[in-house]
Amino acid sequence: MDDSSLVWDDGALVTIDQRALPHEVRELRLSTVDQVIDAIKALAIRGAPAIGIAGAFGVVIATAAHTVDGVVDEAAVRAEADRIAAARPTAVNLAWAVRRVLAKVGRGADAVLAETLDMLAEDGRVNRAAATNAADLVQRLCPDRPLRVLTHCNTGRLATSAFGTAIGTLRVLSERGAIEQVLVDETRPLLQGARLTTWELAEAGIPHRLTIDSAAAWAMATGQVDCVLVGADRVTANGDVANKIGTYGLALAARHHGIPFVVVAPESTRDLAMATGREIVVEERAAAEVTGFGGVATAPAHTEVFNPAFDVTPAELVTAVVTEQGVVHRSDRSHGAAIADIARELYRRGWMPGTAGNISVRTGATAVVTGSGLSKGELTERDMVTVRVSDSAPVADHGRRPSAETTIHTAVYRTRPAQAVVHVHPPFATALATRSAVPGTPGTLRITDYELIKGLGGDPAVADIPVFPNWPEVPRIGADIERYLLDHPDALPVLVIAGHGITAWGEDLAQARDRAECLEALCELVSRTGSPAALGPRDDFLEIGLT
Repeated sequence: MDDSSLVWDDGALVTIDQRALPHEVRELRLSTVDQVIDAIKALAIRGAPAIGIAGAFGVVIATAAHTVDGVVDEAAVRAEADRIAAARPTAVNLAWAVRRVLAKVGRGADAVLAETLDMLAEDGRVNRAAATNAADLVQRLCPDRPLRVLTHCNTGRLATSAFGTAIGTLRVLSERGAIEQVLVDETRPLLQGARLTTWELAEAGIPHRLTIDSAAAWAMATGQVDCVLVGADRVTANGDVANKIGTYGLALAARHHGIPFVVVAPESTRDLAMATGREIVVEERAAAEVTGFGGVATAPAHTEVFNPAFDVTPAELVTAVVTEQGVVHRSDRSHGAAIADIARELYRRGWMPGTAGNISVRTGATAVVTGSGLSKGELTERDMVTVRVSDSAPVADHGRRPSAETTIHTAVYRTRPAQAVVHVHPPFATALATRSAVPGTPGTLRITDYELIKGLGGDPAVADIPVFPNWPEVPRIGADIERYLLDHPDALPVLVIAGHGITAWGEDLAQARDRAECLEALCELVSRTGSPAALGPRDDFLEIGLT
């Protein structure tokens, strides 16, 4: 077989039987739906992307089997598809892939096959892109030295269809000469690390050592690990990660020792419809997988067993989740520390007095925002709330409420490619915009002829700053802002709410803060020098004196 672990051949799915590795490379030929389901359940095919594509081929087989004289029995195919999707409940890719190809069933088996082959081709490209993004991140986190990387379970071409995710990242790093050695967890209870990952790393010529799962924390403590790289079977909206059992313990140890813990997965593994990992169904497997191995009993007969196939690592322990789209999640804690640092700085300036003001960082489909009612001078990384960008709702019970102005932040994220928002109350910008504002009426503040204008990122000669009414209902302010930003795609990345403060955004926290500082400096110049500015209804400016 070629580098792909899944091949379609004359009406059958051909793959490597992973149960036989590493001692035998045995070909498995699957031509019925029951064979596909059995292969997935028995872990002859395993790994979230791989079982997703295998499930799609199962739908191809079902469609062909239930087609008579060119007419597809769609109800029968959907019933078979439901059985396929239920074969492994934890990994989201299986249900995702089955749904994707089911959309083509009405067009016949050839259309379903074409969609599945497209998915197969995409998988290799997606894996390589995700692996490259993750390698770039790892080298930023651990620069200037060959790396000692620990990995868990198997995340290579056997677990996908080609190249791999976490192992794909190791391959990219190895190509760059950036790998000293890989430490491979054996991965109980089925030894996917010992049987499969070592086989793939040897095949790729990457230096590695095998270790027992329970030695991983000690390897970190004794300075033998620079970074942990793992894959995922499901990533929820808040960044919780379901992966092979043992991953959670690795994340805890990595956090304790200050070691980056990076998850590499395709976008198809992200389940944004699921808020947190508490909703994930964790599959439990047969007791015999623990009470013995290779047909040899290792525990007394009738010993009761706890054998979860997966665990769920909380988002706060994950340094980053990386997909083909780049870094799509960073932990609340890492973002929270940066937010808290900037909040304390702005508090000392008097821009976030008491509990006023709020800061957020986008994390893909969610955002991390400061909690409500907290003194910004005492803010810590634990005082953050994760909310959905789509509707501003918290994705979990954090024990805190998000800041009242969260709807302003999410309005920006829904309409701009911003990664951070700062909402503060600096005196000059707030006073200047408020002084002549008409209550309940939107306006625009125009400032001209200052060099600092270019710091806002627009026309270097003219800065038109939208001024929004300060409604008692903050979501109404957010709705006004969202409408304005949709109607004005070229608007500057700053705005003012009369009597309420200013909001600025950027590609990161530093840029958002810098833009807020620039706007405040401009407003201070205008106020202190008595320079003319314009403040009036939107697109209709009235010259006012500011002496």
